Amino acid sequence: MAEQRYEAVRAVIADGETVTDVAARFGVARKTVHQWLAKYEAGGLDGLADGSHRPRSCPHQMPAAVEVALVEVRLRHPSWGPRRLAFELSRRGLMVSESAAYRALVCGGGPTLSGTR
Repeated sequence: MAEQRYEAVRAVIADGETVTDVAARFGVARKTVHQWLAKYEAGGLDGLADGSHRPRSCPHQMPAAVEVALVEVRLRHPSWGPRRLAFELSRRGLMVSESAAYRALVCGGGPTLSGTR
Protein backbone atom coordinates (compact mmCIF):
# COMPACT_ATOMS: atom_id res chain seq x y z
CA MET A 1 0.00 0.00 0.00
CA ALA A 2 2.82 2.42 0.80
CA GLU A 3 4.33 1.65 -2.61
CA GLN A 4 1.15 2.75 -4.34
CA ARG A 5 1.08 5.96 -2.32
CA TYR A 6 4.74 6.66 -3.08
CA GLU A 7 4.16 6.04 -6.78
CA ALA A 8 1.26 8.51 -6.74
CA VAL A 9 3.26 11.11 -4.85
CA ARG A 10 6.22 10.68 -7.18
CA ALA A 11 3.92 11.08 -10.20
CA VAL A 12 2.77 14.45 -8.88
CA ILE A 13 6.12 15.73 -7.61
CA ALA A 14 8.67 14.35 -10.08
CA ASP A 15 6.63 13.75 -13.21
CA GLY A 16 4.49 16.88 -12.89
CA GLU A 17 1.17 15.12 -13.35
CA THR A 18 -1.92 16.81 -11.99
CA VAL A 19 -3.51 15.61 -8.79
CA THR A 20 -6.74 15.00 -10.70
CA ASP A 21 -5.03 12.71 -13.21
CA VAL A 22 -3.16 10.80 -10.51
CA ALA A 23 -6.32 10.38 -8.44
CA ALA A 24 -8.20 9.01 -11.44
CA ARG A 25 -5.38 6.61 -12.35
CA PHE A 26 -5.13 5.21 -8.80
CA GLY A 27 -8.89 5.18 -8.22
CA VAL A 28 -8.87 7.50 -5.21
CA ALA A 29 -10.25 10.93 -4.45
CA ARG A 30 -8.17 14.05 -5.09
CA LYS A 31 -8.35 14.78 -1.37
CA THR A 32 -6.64 11.44 -0.71
CA VAL A 33 -3.76 12.33 -3.04
CA HIS A 34 -3.40 15.68 -1.28
CA GLN A 35 -3.28 13.83 2.08
CA TRP A 36 -0.56 11.53 0.72
CA LEU A 37 1.42 14.55 -0.46
CA ALA A 38 1.13 16.17 2.97
CA LYS A 39 2.18 12.96 4.73
CA TYR A 40 5.13 12.54 2.40
CA GLU A 41 6.21 16.14 2.97
CA ALA A 42 5.93 15.74 6.74
CA GLY A 43 7.48 12.29 7.18
CA GLY A 44 9.06 11.19 3.93
CA LEU A 45 8.58 7.60 2.83
CA ASP A 46 7.86 6.53 6.44
CA GLY A 47 4.97 9.01 6.52
CA LEU A 48 3.20 7.06 3.80
CA ALA A 49 3.15 3.79 5.78
CA ASP A 50 -0.09 2.50 7.27
CA GLY A 51 -0.70 4.00 10.69
CA SER A 52 -2.75 2.82 13.60
CA HIS A 53 -6.51 3.34 13.42
CA ARG A 54 -6.79 3.21 17.19
CA PRO A 55 -8.23 6.39 18.71
CA ARG A 56 -5.79 8.50 20.68
CA SER A 57 -8.23 8.95 23.54
CA CYS A 58 -11.66 7.96 24.77
CA PRO A 59 -13.44 11.07 26.09
CA HIS A 60 -16.09 9.16 28.04
CA GLN A 61 -13.64 6.83 29.78
CA MET A 62 -13.67 7.00 33.56
CA PRO A 63 -10.52 8.63 34.97
CA ALA A 64 -8.18 6.14 36.66
CA ALA A 65 -8.33 7.98 40.00
CA VAL A 66 -12.12 7.69 40.09
CA GLU A 67 -11.99 4.01 39.17
CA VAL A 68 -9.43 3.31 41.92
CA ALA A 69 -11.55 5.16 44.48
CA LEU A 70 -14.63 3.23 43.34
CA VAL A 71 -12.89 -0.12 43.75
CA GLU A 72 -11.45 0.88 47.16
CA VAL A 73 -14.90 1.82 48.48
CA ARG A 74 -16.36 -1.36 47.00
CA LEU A 75 -13.72 -3.53 48.70
CA ARG A 76 -14.48 -1.92 52.05
CA HIS A 77 -18.25 -2.23 51.57
CA PRO A 78 -19.00 -5.25 49.35
CA SER A 79 -22.76 -5.02 49.90
CA TRP A 80 -23.06 -1.49 48.50
CA GLY A 81 -24.56 -1.22 45.05
CA PRO A 82 -23.81 1.30 42.32
CA ARG A 83 -26.24 3.89 43.69
CA ARG A 84 -24.59 3.99 47.11
CA LEU A 85 -21.09 3.87 45.61
CA ALA A 86 -21.87 6.81 43.33
CA PHE A 87 -23.29 8.73 46.30
CA GLU A 88 -20.23 8.07 48.48
CA LEU A 89 -17.85 9.11 45.70
CA SER A 90 -19.83 12.32 45.14
CA ARG A 91 -19.34 13.14 48.83
CA ARG A 92 -15.60 12.93 48.14
CA GLY A 93 -15.94 15.28 45.17
CA LEU A 94 -15.62 12.51 42.57
CA MET A 95 -18.57 12.54 40.21
CA VAL A 96 -19.64 9.22 38.72
CA SER A 97 -23.05 8.09 37.56
CA GLU A 98 -24.74 4.96 38.87
CA SER A 99 -24.53 3.35 35.45
CA ALA A 100 -20.82 4.16 35.15
CA ALA A 101 -20.18 2.67 38.59
CA TYR A 102 -22.08 -0.45 37.58
CA ARG A 103 -20.17 -0.83 34.29
CA ALA A 104 -16.81 -0.29 35.99
CA LEU A 105 -17.54 -3.03 38.50
CA VAL A 106 -19.16 -5.53 36.15
CA CYS A 107 -17.08 -5.03 33.00
CA GLY A 108 -13.87 -3.63 34.43
CA GLY A 109 -12.52 -6.83 35.94
CA GLY A 110 -12.64 -5.48 39.49
CA PRO A 111 -14.69 -6.86 42.36
CA THR A 112 -18.09 -7.55 40.86
CA LEU A 113 -21.45 -6.59 42.24
CA SER A 114 -21.99 -10.10 43.59
CA GLY A 115 -18.75 -9.81 45.57
CA THR A 116 -17.05 -12.66 43.72
CA ARG A 117 -15.04 -12.75 40.53
